[in-house]
Amino acid sequence: MRKYSIKRGHKPDLNALIKKYFGVEGNVEEGVEFEAEGIGKVYMKKEGNAILVDIIPPEKVTGDYAVLKKWNDFLFEATGRTAKERKKLMEKETMGK
Repeated sequence: MRKYSIKRGHKPDLNALIKKYFGVEGNVEEGVEFEAEGIGKVYMKKEGNAILVDIIPPEKVTGDYAVLKKWNDFLFEATGRTAKERKKLMEKETMGK
């Protein structure tokens, strides 16, 4: 399970973003589970100022760049952080532990 913190002052409508990117409706506050092409089974829940994401990869993995771009675009809109910023934050958190 991975935790993505939401940038201070960024107030995304996560339910609308999930519908926009993955075509799934649900309540992120309670937890949403869905299947995303190229990503696998995704469980997502908002806890405080962070999004918890658990992914079970598919049996057959495709290396399509469009899937990665779609996921990164979703995370950017959801957290307000670029892939580079998320990587730096993750490294900082793991070094601190």
